[in-house]
Amino acid sequence: MLYADIIIDISHEQLDRTFQYRVPEELESVIKVGAPVVIPFGQGNRAREGYVVNLTTEPNWDPAKIKPIARLKSDAVPIESHLIALAYWMKSHYGATMNQALRTVIPIKQKAAPKEKKVLHLSLDEKQLQDIYTDLISRKRHSIPKQRLLEALMEQPDIPWDVVTGKLGIASTIIRDFEKNAWITIESVRDYRNPLGTIHASKRVEVNLNEEQEIAVESFAADYDMGIRKPYLLYGVTGSGKTEVYMEMIAHVLSQGRQAIVLIPEIALTYQTVMRFYQRFGEAVSILNSRMSPGERYDQFERAKKGDIQIMVGPRSALFTPFPDLGLIIIDEEHEPTYKSEQVPRYHARETAVHRAELTGASVILGSATPSLESFHRAQTGEYGLLKLTKRVEERALPQCEIVDLREELREGNRSPLSRRLQELLADRLQKGEQSMLFLNRRGMMGFVSCRACGEVMKCPHCDVSLSIHRDGKLHCHYCGYTTPMVDKCPSCGSKYIGGFKAGTQKIEEAVQKMFPEARILRMDADTTKGKTGHQDILNAFANEEADILIGTQMIVKGHDFPKVTLMGVLAADMSLNANDFRSGERTFDLLTQASGRAGRGELPGNVVIQTYQPEHYSVVTAANADYEEFFKQELGYRNMMDYPPCAHMLLISVTSLSDTEAAGKAQELADYVRTNYPQVFLAGPHDAGIKKVNDVYRRILYMKDADYEVLVQIKDALEGYNRDHSRYKKASIWFDFDPMSGF
Repeated sequence: MLYADIIIDISHEQLDRTFQYRVPEELESVIKVGAPVVIPFGQGNRAREGYVVNLTTEPNWDPAKIKPIARLKSDAVPIESHLIALAYWMKSHYGATMNQALRTVIPIKQKAAPKEKKVLHLSLDEKQLQDIYTDLISRKRHSIPKQRLLEALMEQPDIPWDVVTGKLGIASTIIRDFEKNAWITIESVRDYRNPLGTIHASKRVEVNLNEEQEIAVESFAADYDMGIRKPYLLYGVTGSGKTEVYMEMIAHVLSQGRQAIVLIPEIALTYQTVMRFYQRFGEAVSILNSRMSPGERYDQFERAKKGDIQIMVGPRSALFTPFPDLGLIIIDEEHEPTYKSEQVPRYHARETAVHRAELTGASVILGSATPSLESFHRAQTGEYGLLKLTKRVEERALPQCEIVDLREELREGNRSPLSRRLQELLADRLQKGEQSMLFLNRRGMMGFVSCRACGEVMKCPHCDVSLSIHRDGKLHCHYCGYTTPMVDKCPSCGSKYIGGFKAGTQKIEEAVQKMFPEARILRMDADTTKGKTGHQDILNAFANEEADILIGTQMIVKGHDFPKVTLMGVLAADMSLNANDFRSGERTFDLLTQASGRAGRGELPGNVVIQTYQPEHYSVVTAANADYEEFFKQELGYRNMMDYPPCAHMLLISVTSLSDTEAAGKAQELADYVRTNYPQVFLAGPHDAGIKKVNDVYRRILYMKDADYEVLVQIKDALEGYNRDHSRYKKASIWFDFDPMSGF
């Protein structure tokens, strides 16, 4: 007798375990680990869906009491066995139910209706076809459409139906006549939706790798051929040709019959990235992103399983592409916070990719000009291999960066969002017919309070992060719970100009257009990129030089390559510096460096203007000097002093409930449990989340720090058990986030 251990498709803590069912005899030959099934569940034997995670001949209890599986669920997507193992790891590593983890590793839950196409196949040999054709055209009055179809079949014995009816303009009645005469057969075949079907890549340009690029590729290939599969950090300055290195590494892996996944942080990067890979690898490449239809997404997974494609490009969810023999995972711009999931399980694509690679014998390449502190720290300690690209392609110079003090601009009467120096350079570029980009750094702009006269930011005296203004009119620290009344004048200079930064991209666009009426301006933000091809349309227009200036948020500074751009203006550079987030210095350095890297990528030299209220801050100064290693040294010292990652680890616990009393009670109960059982661990809270109530759900948070990640995992496991067996507050839920990527 065969039994199946099944995870029920219900994301509830009380049901976060396997349930055993008997496999009916008629299913024994077809059921597999990962199969979606329908089973009777509960007292009423209600039909529930689930996934088989193990098959065994050993029953867990009396076989007479074990219910049988009702049926296989034919319209659901099965899970590969190694992805089930990955889901188990995610469940234990990040805190989630097994069902939530399974849902994550199968981004496509339901099968989509297959799209089919009809193909005409010639049933005649060459002589028979020629005889029929000769007989037809010998008649004085004969069918021209029939003649065209016979001529087409002479050229190509297998022709798609839509080509015959569309391009050749032949009616379906004539096609059916051919079929009736047994001249052709008509076959219906699966037509996989291809999101790149309309792409026509330009002719591939041969790229000669420079010495540093060759060393990186050869080091990887030599290790790969010897079976060494450790992760590598490819640290290269902006414009150093990391993509060319990626492609050579992929080619090496594909030559061994294996496949590759390329992760990118933003949908906005998909088109330009794919074009470069498509020029090199053609139809071996496909994409996944959230703007594709369910049918398109499902078909890409099916094409990957069948081996029709060997390279998948996409954001975080593409990590779970079900390739049969995955050999390489590349994470481009690996420092980006979008690689951390905001949904449970709150996994990080970097760590999850490394674990999937271990399960499949693959390698991982992490690429960035501004590596995350975690990755660079691991590279320095030898946990990751380190590959460096220190020069731009063709020895092109990095752009010349200038820092403009906005306090000085205000003192001298300039209340425009553009400094006088930036206005001067914009006018120069417009006169020369060159392109410019203006980046509005909005990250972190909501909540913090600063003085416009001197740049002073209201900070927590205990945590060295900015305080956030709440609706109660008070300033709050989201790390320790410190509160203080809102100030009406600057404690540093006495100015009454206190508040937040409110300018948006639309206001910037209006101001620039007023200054330069002749300028052609494009704006790229959440409002202008809502459509399926919104990002692509704007980027194409700018690449085709249909605009002089591109204004946008952080989506314009990541990975784009526009040779005619010779000026980048960074507006309000320190917005991200003031976020209530211990990573704010790193975020600022990343954004400024990535933004600077957009200028001067072609033959012409580039300029960058960084506008800031804090021109002396090490994040701003090191970014202007393109000095990552100096930034790393200073930032790591701060992290070490405060016990923040990568020098220690953090566990954020979020408690949610429709009842404020329940949320507060549960949070306090958990805090008491940790303080009693783990007194050595630093614990802060509980206190209100940054936004206490969302959609009538109340939120409390507490967080803890420890040098040992596994200690925090033990605490997570203990709290899950305590919450399941002893908690007095059953109406509240708890969620875990390890090493959170943003403020609380």
